[in-house]
Amino acid sequence: MAENLRRDLRQQLGASGGPAESPPDAPLGTEAFAPFSLAVDREMRRRLDRFLTGLERYRHHPYQRDIEDAPPVWREGASRLLEIGGAGKPVLFVPSLVNRGYILDLSWRKSLLRWLAGQGGDAAGGGGIRPFLLEWGYPGPTERGYSLSDVVAGRLVRALEATCARAGGPVTLVGYCMGGLLALGAALRRPDLVSGYVALATPWDFHADDVAAAQRTAALINPFDPVMRLLGELPVDGVQTLFATLDPLLAYKKFSRFATLDMASDEADDFVALEDWLNDGVSLPAAIARECLSGWYGDNMTGRGEWRVADAPVRPGDLRCRSLVIVPARDRIVPPASAAALGPVLPGATVWQPALGHIGMVVSGGAKAKVWAPLRDWLLSA
Repeated sequence: MAENLRRDLRQQLGASGGPAESPPDAPLGTEAFAPFSLAVDREMRRRLDRFLTGLERYRHHPYQRDIEDAPPVWREGASRLLEIGGAGKPVLFVPSLVNRGYILDLSWRKSLLRWLAGQGGDAAGGGGIRPFLLEWGYPGPTERGYSLSDVVAGRLVRALEATCARAGGPVTLVGYCMGGLLALGAALRRPDLVSGYVALATPWDFHADDVAAAQRTAALINPFDPVMRLLGELPVDGVQTLFATLDPLLAYKKFSRFATLDMASDEADDFVALEDWLNDGVSLPAAIARECLSGWYGDNMTGRGEWRVADAPVRPGDLRCRSLVIVPARDRIVPPASAAALGPVLPGATVWQPALGHIGMVVSGGAKAKVWAPLRDWLLSA
């Protein structure tokens, strides 16, 4: 293993201009190996400096979110229903509970919702799309006592009712990530209010890809149990720790790359916009954290058909509206196999697999062509 590691390091150092004076067969730790050791040390320092430079440039970058939230048309507790605009078919977007929903309305250049709202239509409801966004908000005293049943059968269903009342009829539900599971539960409870269902990067079979990895994720909740008992929630730092375990080198890679950008470029602004959103996390009520991590990741209750909302089983096969499942093929947060498992259990579902990542499917340079425009066409095709 040491020889393979040394050979790989030699190749990298050679490519970056580092010296390669040591004999190729010099044992580690010998005097002959010293020049190579010094080159490795310099390369490590260079890479660390680039990472720290990127981090510092992000901290001092002047970009601020360049759009404001759309006006709320309904509130309950910490949650708000935002009407984005547009005219035509009403669509309610349901984000995850652990991230702010404005990833779908990130900036003027990177807003799926405002782009959809600008795709035409008339006041009579023809030819366009009228998107709504449910922002869950930060859990307050009421939400800290919630279970997933309270979220789905309670607040989400009431937000769905408010959307339908404002739109004058049933709506299409679009759930992103964890929001896709919540939206599915609501659609099954109130099928009279739902004309279509879309799952964006939504996990279903949590053991489809790597059972051991899913169970390791479930076990990560244990060290936080005392904190959850005290606060009634899994704090933001705990949620961020869970995400960090999915790719421990992600921060190093992305800030190292940011250091190479022109700080006055649109690309730099887009990086800061996304990073600000990532750092604007939301805590998770304790009962919900336990149900998601132990129930979904640990016991795979969804994939096994055992997940229940308000004592009613969540059975995708009972859904009677048209449905679409979008599985980003490069997803590192929700394994594609987990998300793809939802398609076969939804009657007649259409399944797409764009070559994008979990977040890239809504904000990357390829998102408009590979997801936004096809989604618009699907929403308008009914």
